[in-house]
This record gives sequence, structure tokens and C-alpha cells, in this order.
Amino acid sequence: MTLTGIEGKMFRPMAYTVALALVGALILTLTLIPALCALCLSRDTREKDNLILRAADRLYRPTLEWALRRRGIVAAGSVLFFLGCAALFPLLGSEFIPRLDEGAIAIQPIRPPGVSVEYSVAMVGAAERVVKSFPEVVDAYTRIGSAELATDPMPPSVGDMIITLKDRGQWRRGLTKEKLISQMQERLEREVPGQGYAFSQPIQLRTDELVSGVKADIAVKVFGEDLETLSSLGNRVQAVLGKVAGAEDVTMEQTTGLPTLEITIDRAAAARFGINVADVQEVIEAFIGGRTVGQVIEGDRRFDIVVKLPEALRNDITALEELRVAAPGGERVSLSQVAQIAIRPSPAQVSREQGARRVVVQANVRGRDLGGFVADAQAQVAGQVKLPTGYRIEWGGQFENLQSARTRLLIVVPLALALIFLLLFMTFGSLRQAAMIFTGVPLAVTGGILALLLRGLPFSISAGVGFIALFGVAVLNGVVLVSAINKLREEGRDVPEAVREGAHTRLRPVLMTALVASLGFVPMALSSGVGAEVQRPLATVVIGGILSSTLLTLIVLPTLYAWFEGKEAAHGVRP
Repeated sequence: MTLTGIEGKMFRPMAYTVALALVGALILTLTLIPALCALCLSRDTREKDNLILRAADRLYRPTLEWALRRRGIVAAGSVLFFLGCAALFPLLGSEFIPRLDEGAIAIQPIRPPGVSVEYSVAMVGAAERVVKSFPEVVDAYTRIGSAELATDPMPPSVGDMIITLKDRGQWRRGLTKEKLISQMQERLEREVPGQGYAFSQPIQLRTDELVSGVKADIAVKVFGEDLETLSSLGNRVQAVLGKVAGAEDVTMEQTTGLPTLEITIDRAAAARFGINVADVQEVIEAFIGGRTVGQVIEGDRRFDIVVKLPEALRNDITALEELRVAAPGGERVSLSQVAQIAIRPSPAQVSREQGARRVVVQANVRGRDLGGFVADAQAQVAGQVKLPTGYRIEWGGQFENLQSARTRLLIVVPLALALIFLLLFMTFGSLRQAAMIFTGVPLAVTGGILALLLRGLPFSISAGVGFIALFGVAVLNGVVLVSAINKLREEGRDVPEAVREGAHTRLRPVLMTALVASLGFVPMALSSGVGAEVQRPLATVVIGGILSSTLLTLIVLPTLYAWFEGKEAAHGVRP
């Protein structure tokens, strides 16, 4: 079964490894193992149960007898147990993939639009000194604005602070990354006010930006035409989103508030002095924008000579008002007499997506699952923010990947289950026996759900891949049991006797299959190294599912076989 997209790239190597390992094991089982048995085992070799198997057999025999006498209770209990675990599934929450710990922190300081580079550098320097005072920090540096290649264009009001951290073994006792971020945010807001702080990780920051165009987990995009209406709607969405549990670093992109020098020519006043509008515009262009009056040549290089006012005067409204405009009669008229000069707020940026204007409210999610957060946020925004006609809201970010992966799983999982059932039918030639063995799948799902719930892990694509891998292992025990029981019936045993003897003789291989498969995932479930966040849900699902499937299959499957095959045998039908 092949996944596509990001999740496919993540889990495809593991799928190839497992498939090749199974093919290799099959070849060795059919060739090398029989040869080694013939060479190494003597003719009087006998199987002997060890202490663990004898204890398991003493416990299993009375349990199986009790289940065979109470078939209805066992079947009904299994169905209720599955339904109960299925009802617990929504409590898990959901996310795309577990957040990997990159060993570093990225902070985006957000300042008002239009601030100078000097102010940004001063604020960044103060923030870096606060961050470096933490003993867990190795170094911190900030990149402001755009590089020469402009691969990541940003205004001076925005920057990326990258913080490298020491190994976890050198951190203060009991300190987690979430607590460290909370402490940093508290001190930065207290000691370096005047700017906002959005926390993330370096790689995650870029990944989020590639997915949705914003550097955050969640992006709420408000589309419309009027900038003032969009800004008002964005502020309301930001207020609602900030109250949702788990929301952190809630900010709206700066669309307004950029101070702009605005000069409006009074045409009537200019006409009274006999001054053309073009003459006023030439003065404004020359003194404020600058005018090229010549060139300086040095070898092959040419440099323009530009005349304009010094920067201090260009930002002084009083000085601009005293600029002189020549009238036709030779009078020198001040600019304030023929124009109105003021500094007014204007749009800081106008963002478009697919031809439509939009503003973005972004937020990071900490302390809860992504899917549950988005569900709560969508309900609250829909109930509290009324959109005018022609305006709409779209949700993006990692939530887009989660939705895409869910859609794929809705195709992949049923297809995998259908293929498993088809293989079972082809093996046994009986829909009834294939369905009985297939009951191992829901019994395995119950264990996977409970394991995730007990460990406090949400359902993710990693866990979903674990469930897919679990389905094949779950039916293996059923195949072993039913094959043994069918063989005994072919030898002339009646159904009850065949069920009892087949279950007892196959207790060892069933337990061995379960233990080998589950123990192999224990290191992944308990690991804490790089990438452990992705491995942990997958291993947890497989271990929990195999344990529940094995324990319940040893009881439920023989009961169902004795129940349904016993009725057919009473009518003279053989397997």
C-alpha cells in the first residue's frame, strides 16, 4: 500500500524495509530453515514447554472452557468492548504528525510597520541578551529584513531569531522545552516590551510558510475587497482565536499603520498664483524624491548626480512647508500655500491570493491537539464573526496537511482491509471463516486506541500508518488457529474437540508471534532521541493492538468457530 505526499515520503523507507524483510524471511523459511532442521535436529527431538508456557497454558485452559460454554456472552462482550473503544477515539484528538524537536527555537519578533532599521537592531539586541541569559542557550542571532537575493523578503519590522540549545542532559532538572519557551516569553514581554513574539522552530517555521504562506501552525485567511473591512474582520477573528484553549502567539499580519507623507496640491490656490500643477510636482520631485542633474564618469563606471533634501528635512513637515515654488511673475510662493502636507497612516501591505485580497490571522498551538483546536476555533469564529456579503474565511497551515492525509487514509485503509479479506478468502475458500479471522482487526484496533489514550498521544498520520501495519499482523494469529482447527477436523475430529486441541497446540506459536512482533517495537515506543516523536505513536499502536488482538483472539476466535462451524457440522457440512 503506497501513501503519497509528505506522509508518503516519511514512511516509505520503513514500508520498503518491512516488505523486503518479510520477503527475505519467507525465502529463508522455505529454504534454509528446513535444511537446518534436517542437519541440526536429531530424530528424537521433542518440544518441551518452559515455565512461562506452562503457566500460560494453565491459565488458558479454564478460560477457554468458560468462553466455550458462554458463547453469547463472549460475542456480545467483544462487540460492546469494540464499540466502547470506538467511542473513546474522538477523545484522542488529532494532528498531522507529531512535532519533531529540532534542538533549537525560532522566535519571530514583530514590530510596528515602518520602524527604522536602527530601532529594530536595538530591540533585537535587547531580546538576544535576555535569551542568552538562560543557561540552556548556546547562542542566539537574528536576521532582519531581506537578503541581497531576496529569497525570503521581510520588512525591517520583521526578523527571525534562531536560538541554539544545549543537550537535554545539561538542562535544569525538570525543565521541558515548553516550560523553557514559556519562561522566555514571559521575560521578553516584561523586559523588552514594544514588540510581539511568535515562537516556533527553524525548520518548522519554513515548512509552515511553504504550506500556507505564514510561519505558524494555523492560518485563518479572510478574503474580501475593502482593506478597512478586512482589517476589522481580522481583528475580530484574532480576538476570538486568542480565547480558544491552546492558542499561542496569535497575531494578524500588519496591513495598516504605515506612516506615509501625503502632499495634496490645492489646484484652486495654485491657479490664483498662476502656478501650474506640474511646477509644484517638479519641486516635490526634486527636493523629496530627488532629481538626476548629471553624471560622474570614472573609467567604465557611471554614477548619477542626484539633488534632494537631507533626510532630516525630508521628514520635517515644517521644513517642507517652507519650500519655495516659483510663480510666473517671479514671486516665490511657499509650498504650504499651494498644497496640504500631512503624515497619515496608509496600508502597510496589500496581500493577494488567487486574485483576491486577504489578511491572515496566524496562531501556534501548544498544549493540545491540532485537530481539536481547529474544530473549536472554527465553531467559535463561525458563531461570533459575521461576514458581510462577498467575504469568506479559509483555514490553512498544518491543518491542510491533516485534512489531505485524512482523505488519503479514507482510501488507503478500506483498500488495505479489502485486500486482507480477499487474501483470507482465497486461503480458506470460505467467507464464514474469512470473516471469523477478520474479527482480529477490530480487536486489534481496540488495543491501539487504548494504548494511545493511556500514553496521552493524539491520533496522527504516524499512528494511522501503525494501524495499517497492525491489520496484517492481527489476522496472522487467526490464520494459525483456524488452520490448525481445520486440519484436526480433516483428520476426523468433531468441532468441539478440534477447537480445544487446536487452540491448545497453537498457544505457543500465537504467543511467540505476538511477543516477537510487539517486542520489536518496544525500543521505538520508549525512545527519546531524534525523530522519536514520529516513531512513538506508530510503535504504541502496534504494541497495544497486538496485545489486545492476541489475548482476545485466543478467546473470541475459538468461541466463534465452535459456534458457527458447529452449526454447519450438525448439518453435515465439512470445512
